[in-house]
Amino acid sequence: MNEIPSSGRPYVIRGGTVMSMDPVVGDFETADVLVDGERIVAVGTGVDVPAGADVIDARGRVVMPGFVDTHHHLFETALRSYLPNGLLINDGSGSPSADPSYMEHIIGRFAPAYRPQDVHINMLYGRLSQLDAGVTTVLDTSQIHHTPEHSDAAVQALTDARARSVAGYWAGDGRADSRFPQDARRLRDRYFAGDGLLTMAMGGEIAGGLDAYAPVWTLARELDVPIAAHALGFMMDPIMRGLARGDGGIGLGPDVLFIHMVHVSDPVWHAVRDAGVRVSLAVPIEMTMRHGTPPLLTVQALGMEPSLSSDVETTMAADPFTLMRATLTLQRMQVNEQVFAQPGRSPEKFWPAPAPGTPQLLLDRDVLRFATLNGAEHLGLGHRTGSLTPGKEADIVILDATALNVAPMNSAPGAVVTLMDRTNVETVIVGGTIRKWRGRLLDADLDRLRGELEDSRDHLFRAAGITRNLFA
Repeated sequence: MNEIPSSGRPYVIRGGTVMSMDPVVGDFETADVLVDGERIVAVGTGVDVPAGADVIDARGRVVMPGFVDTHHHLFETALRSYLPNGLLINDGSGSPSADPSYMEHIIGRFAPAYRPQDVHINMLYGRLSQLDAGVTTVLDTSQIHHTPEHSDAAVQALTDARARSVAGYWAGDGRADSRFPQDARRLRDRYFAGDGLLTMAMGGEIAGGLDAYAPVWTLARELDVPIAAHALGFMMDPIMRGLARGDGGIGLGPDVLFIHMVHVSDPVWHAVRDAGVRVSLAVPIEMTMRHGTPPLLTVQALGMEPSLSSDVETTMAADPFTLMRATLTLQRMQVNEQVFAQPGRSPEKFWPAPAPGTPQLLLDRDVLRFATLNGAEHLGLGHRTGSLTPGKEADIVILDATALNVAPMNSAPGAVVTLMDRTNVETVIVGGTIRKWRGRLLDADLDRLRGELEDSRDHLFRAAGITRNLFA
């Protein structure tokens, strides 16, 4: 059908190539997905479709679960592309990569200039953009909760986007009228009491040491709210060793999501694995902004798997295809170089077999799992989303495999990971509701919102005392 299915009626996504990301359900060259209300009812061939159900023609399409981004600073949307060359911290080199830098400019100068209305439009526009790219679930990690009014604006933005989101409650800039972390109780009770599209996480940053993180982690666990924190070993490894020991009675656990995990010592890694801590890797950003080499091989050696995240659009695109390709190509480059570096290679033995103990090369299937099911599980939502499993909520993307950049399709996972981009995202469904249809985002006045975002950008540059230069 060419019309959007009627609201409230069951519908079947018919005739697509289905990748369920559920090993029990399996994959199908041609199959149907039946949706009734918020939930997936059936996946497979010969699905019994109720009389009167609408039909979505998915022939020539890949049908799969929506993508999950486990770490995105949505408040920075108005600052997109401001730091294409920027490092995390000014390294004193005087180079264009040193100045401007992320910590000094984005966090130190721009962030304090945000008003509640800036928080709202930045987060709303950024979340809609990700929805358009097929990201049905995101963890917002915005350090912009300067006041309760800023927090309310952030949650309202995610509500207005009408997509599945985990609202991270992070510390702001420490102004006098901040209520962090105590305001978490009000936020949870006011916004997250139900079982809707929004859930909550606590930004439990550890950089300030035990006295700073202990009360935050304690409150999060009292409220039964998961904890997320950036983990950068070059500045935090001693603190992380304390966490691994359980200093102050604060321990690691599966309710913790650590972001980046670069330059982290082996004892901490083993403690993280043994405690069931989840790890989110923002591979493109970690490589370009000098966080450190993404620890893909470490995670693999420990028998763990990461989820994927976009981090900051100040420096890199936030679509899932960029994340999957960067992850796949980096890991394979590292392993391939290990093979070439093996002793005994010679002109006669120019293409050696991998030595025993060489890590397995990542496959397209692996990074698809990182970007869907792993992401959902790492956000505590694996029971609700992340795969096309009957009984789960219908978070589904329909990807055009007839497009010029894909056809003819010879491998569904290969096409999605190695060839597709956001232009192939044709239809996006969240909780059974169609939010993007045939290439058009629904229920969003993008022209008006873009104008509001541009106004916010202009205010932020003025307030930060920074001149905008399109060619800097």
